[in-house]
Amino acid sequence: MPRRTPRRIPHRKSRRQPLGWKLRLGIAACGAVFALLAWAAIARALAPASNTSLTRFDAIIVLGNPADSDGNPTPTQLARVTEAVHEYQRGVAPRLILTGGAAGNRFVEARVMARSAEAQGIPAFAILIEPEAMDTIQNACYSVRMMKEHGWSSAEVISGAEHLPRAGIIFNSLPLQWSTHAAPPLAVSSPAYQSALTAVEVLKTARYLTWARWTEHCEP
Repeated sequence: MPRRTPRRIPHRKSRRQPLGWKLRLGIAACGAVFALLAWAAIARALAPASNTSLTRFDAIIVLGNPADSDGNPTPTQLARVTEAVHEYQRGVAPRLILTGGAAGNRFVEARVMARSAEAQGIPAFAILIEPEAMDTIQNACYSVRMMKEHGWSSAEVISGAEHLPRAGIIFNSLPLQWSTHAAPPLAVSSPAYQSALTAVEVLKTARYLTWARWTEHCEP
């Protein structure tokens, strides 16, 4: 008897199920967030640290940071003031502008910093207080406004190292000769804490680039 050739069953191609709109939207949102954070990180890496070669300035601007719940300077705030005192003593500038309102609690940051500066030997006549600013944009704008009123045109800007890239981006849009100067921390912090500070600053930089610089625009 002739051998029967077995019938071949045609291979069926599996059909891929199309992605649901919710999944596509989620993927697009994740991609947008990643792109935004990457943009902020690159902007921080390329942020200017100065727009002048000056080594002596009309003023030292100390960017605010909240006091503790009892009105005492926190280590972060004290580190900024202490470095400003050192720079004043080195002759970098003849005066300090301490900027910061009651942003984190009921205590005005600039006034708390002024007490710390005086306790470290800075005479009261060399201290100017800017007590209204609620964020870095206003720190920069109100300080430059105060300087214009006195006819001053240059400043060294002091803050924490993780804060200065965003501050540099902001100051770069203002009519001022400026240079940033990082305040060393008073105590060694863990790598995890430093990473958290940097992550927060990346988020704040992203907010500034996409939103705050338009909605919180300030004319000095």
